[in-house]
Amino acid sequence: MSRIIVFNRVSADGYFAAADGNLSWMIPDEEIDKEAATGLPGAGTMIFGRTTYDGFESFWPTVVDQASAPDPHTPGRQSQDLGRMARWIHESKKIVYSKKRKDVTWKNSELVREFDPRQVETWKRDLKGDIMVFGSGTIVTLLTKHRLVDEYHFIVAPVFLGDGKSLIRGGELSFLKLLEAKAYPSGSVKLRYTLSK
Repeated sequence: MSRIIVFNRVSADGYFAAADGNLSWMIPDEEIDKEAATGLPGAGTMIFGRTTYDGFESFWPTVVDQASAPDPHTPGRQSQDLGRMARWIHESKKIVYSKKRKDVTWKNSELVREFDPRQVETWKRDLKGDIMVFGSGTIVTLLTKHRLVDEYHFIVAPVFLGDGKSLIRGGELSFLKLLEAKAYPSGSVKLRYTLSK
């Protein structure tokens, strides 16, 4: 049985993107990159909303052949861990929800028009490896509503945006159980949760 893991960087005031969608506020941290590059091979699939998929598609395939890839959020910064992430993202199965896109041509991508929780349950049963969700607030909201997320991994950055996009909008009051808390040299903190039963 595959797990669905939501991974997002969020500001200290709870936003996963600025109001205009930009991510330039994210604070780089080599230790976080190394953990991500080491942990991703345990997953085999990613689920995206259209906006996040468009952003990934416009960047990651262009750097897949670089041993040391650039940081998409910090100009001038690059690392071998980001290079490993680029290759994993490129090779993984990518499921994108979109009613607007006519097709998807990025390697191993599949276009899905409508969210169906039963289909997600089938993926969890049949796909190999964990299923990762990056960004994709609309999809995270739906997955949470149907209690399909197994773990939430938040990297909380030491920054207030003042305004921005909330990862989960609407829905019911939900309580989380803390599985892990870890501080990093950048001042960011990883909080790993599951939904309380």
